[in-house]
Amino acid sequence: MRADLIPGALFPDFSLADHRGKHRTLAELQQADPLVLVLARGGFCPKERRQHEGLLQLHREMQVGYCRLVTVSTDSLLETNEFRSGVGASWTFLSDPARKLQKDLDIAEYTDPQHNPMIPHTLVLEPGLRIFKIYNGYWFFGRPTVDELRLDLRAVLQRCRPDWDIGNAELRSAWASGDKSRFYPYGKTQAQVLGEQD
Repeated sequence: MRADLIPGALFPDFSLADHRGKHRTLAELQQADPLVLVLARGGFCPKERRQHEGLLQLHREMQVGYCRLVTVSTDSLLETNEFRSGVGASWTFLSDPARKLQKDLDIAEYTDPQHNPMIPHTLVLEPGLRIFKIYNGYWFFGRPTVDELRLDLRAVLQRCRPDWDIGNAELRSAWASGDKSRFYPYGKTQAQVLGEQD
């Protein structure tokens, strides 16, 4: 992966076709929430299918925990939909058969010229596409477990949610006075959250 993409750096805001064929940016999909971004080899790979089967339960937790999940692969639109349906996923899958992301990030998996996939990575991104953690999944056990992702998301949420500890006397007082600006999602626009990240 590009040397400049390290924890604390901003991940590029790629625009790719989703599983319905609609172009979406990563920032649009993330909104003001933490994002787990899975850069996958493709639906042909049994390792990808197994990782995504594990993500099914976590995604249900992420939905109630105000977190997002997106998968990107070099699959065609048809293959992307087969991959998504095959694992029973309900989150957004992005299709990059032109390998725009693979080339820009310098993650071509040169050991598989037949499929020419990306070296699989899983990234945990804070709001504003700021990199919190990067996992290199070329070997299956380099990929994060569901429990590791839970811990990462907890750490990110503690950093980006001012109302993490609502037992705090200052927060309690702010709420009582009608000041909800530090409570998610009251008073927080995406622009405000992104502005706080700079």
